[in-house]
Amino acid sequence: MNKKMIAVNAGPRLKWNTDTLIKEASRGAEDAGATVTRYDLYRLKQYTGCVSCFGCKKEKFKGHCIRKDALTPVLDDIREADGLIIGSPNYLGELSAAFRALYERLIFQYLTYSMDPMSCNEREIPVLLIMTSNAPAGAYQGLLDNYKQTLSRFVGPTEVFVSGDTLQIKDYTKTDWPWYFDGEAKRARHETVFPEECKAVYELGSAIVK
Repeated sequence: MNKKMIAVNAGPRLKWNTDTLIKEASRGAEDAGATVTRYDLYRLKQYTGCVSCFGCKKEKFKGHCIRKDALTPVLDDIREADGLIIGSPNYLGELSAAFRALYERLIFQYLTYSMDPMSCNEREIPVLLIMTSNAPAGAYQGLLDNYKQTLSRFVGPTEVFVSGDTLQIKDYTKTDWPWYFDGEAKRARHETVFPEECKAVYELGSAIVK
């Protein structure tokens, strides 16, 4: 049976680091035989994070966010999917606001406020969480450990991939940033290490299908 994967880009910049890694992971999933549906959160119409209406805690809506906006089809598709690829840049020590909006709605709809069961999600799916950051890859390990634990508990077994020390712009000499960033070193890394990271997420995208 053809598997259905959902790929979510929670970064605003197309053709840059996060977008590229999501595309490579999606390509890996497609080459493994899956159909991939993609969403770019920054290009959707108006939506919010969880508004704490508690509608998903009513028995008739159990496990379903009842808020209707641009995230509704994303949540519906994830619920019916066989796997989730989601990527976000790190902004100010956190994943993007777009990621957080989806994450709040995705997780809270399954939370039961009970220890047994803690989640009402009866259909777990594998998750690949990708984060890009201009900081070193290990700088936000605690943050990612928390996301991995929560996603694994409420959505399904989660793999995390980090691309750190990323190239932010094409030409650092046109800014006053060189005192802080070594643009040449970042470009060299982007030309040598980043292609290897693309290969790695391709394999991870393939793996969540298998």
